[in-house]
Amino acid sequence: MLIRKNPLAPFSRRDLLKAGAYGLGVSTGLPGLLTRVARAQTTSALDGSEKSPDRILVVVELAGGNDGLNTIVPYGHDAYYRARPKLGVARDEVLKLDEELGLHPSCTGLESLFKEGKMAVVHGCGYPDPNLSHFTAMGWWHTGVPHGNAEYGWLGRFADAYSQPIDNYIVNVASQQSMAVTSEMHSPVVFDDPERFGRFGTAAQQKVFETFGEVYPTGNSSLDFVNRVSRTATAGAASVRNACAEYRSLVDYGSDNDLTLDLKKVAAMIAAELPTRIYYVQMGGFDTHAAQAGSHNTLLIYMSDALRGFITDIERLGRGDDVAVMVFTEFGRRVEENASGGTDHGTATPMFVLGNRVAGGFYGQHPSLEQLHDGNLVMTTDFRRVYATMLQGFMGYSDTDAVLKGEYPPIDLWT
Repeated sequence: MLIRKNPLAPFSRRDLLKAGAYGLGVSTGLPGLLTRVARAQTTSALDGSEKSPDRILVVVELAGGNDGLNTIVPYGHDAYYRARPKLGVARDEVLKLDEELGLHPSCTGLESLFKEGKMAVVHGCGYPDPNLSHFTAMGWWHTGVPHGNAEYGWLGRFADAYSQPIDNYIVNVASQQSMAVTSEMHSPVVFDDPERFGRFGTAAQQKVFETFGEVYPTGNSSLDFVNRVSRTATAGAASVRNACAEYRSLVDYGSDNDLTLDLKKVAAMIAAELPTRIYYVQMGGFDTHAAQAGSHNTLLIYMSDALRGFITDIERLGRGDDVAVMVFTEFGRRVEENASGGTDHGTATPMFVLGNRVAGGFYGQHPSLEQLHDGNLVMTTDFRRVYATMLQGFMGYSDTDAVLKGEYPPIDLWT
């Protein structure tokens, strides 16, 4: 298939920033203070006093390994049905996008985006010598380097290269920070429940926190850094809480689920004009080793409807041209179904890019369903080409080779 368009003194500032790399979300007392401080942003960054950025990248991770073959269904290939006599989506149920490929019938939201030219599907994404371990595969995808052998994530490195910390910020809507946004210079804002974000236990504990944030020059750069950042933590948390609490939208995101709720938070923060350039959210549950048909159907409904609702909401806010969404998973599933009514860990998988500036359609070559490697699809597109596409083609950063630690030509999928 051809390409087709349609006690802090011992620690340095760097140590303190890195301390938030795998944060545990909102704490309820002083033990969580240092983690929160390490993640805090400047007041101007979170209260919207700086100019809102022109371009915003939203990254959605489908954790567990989404079954790409039952999402973008190769209904035109008999080999698909031979490999999946029970799990294969019936031809007459597929939401057909062309003469060979279509969407799972649960993906009506994605179907509408595709037909409106706002969804690009990049075929066969992966990396050389793929690994079927969740941990190893996520290391690749989160850092963009072999086996995750990097100190910072790919988005964190982009943030470091793109600007000084005061100019470029990351929000990770989650209970725990992703390695992808780990940065040397930036402290990602990490939260799950905006109402609890930045609330530190009892009134007495809160008073200690506020006192800690008062100006006490120490002559120690590390302590002064902590003092400075901690002074803004309460204000920053209040900005997030207020943005989410005050946001109202009549747009239908589908049934309430983790992805729906998280994307609504992102829309709320965009509406509040927080100058965040990168938002990162995650949806879990895609490791479908058994009884896949029912669970995967539900997951795809949630995912598809939430993405459709988010794109519609962003357009309603007048930011449709400013926001792009990239969707990925750490690997696909094996071509053959297993004896438990599910699929096991695989390799190559499609990636999605959504937004008004996307030239919708299929990109790259769909992996062969008959020329397999150990029962798995063979990669046809290095996933880092899609990363380069987002950073260079959409965010406008040209030196992606340095950020991604290699040459990965971007794909021309923008209008």
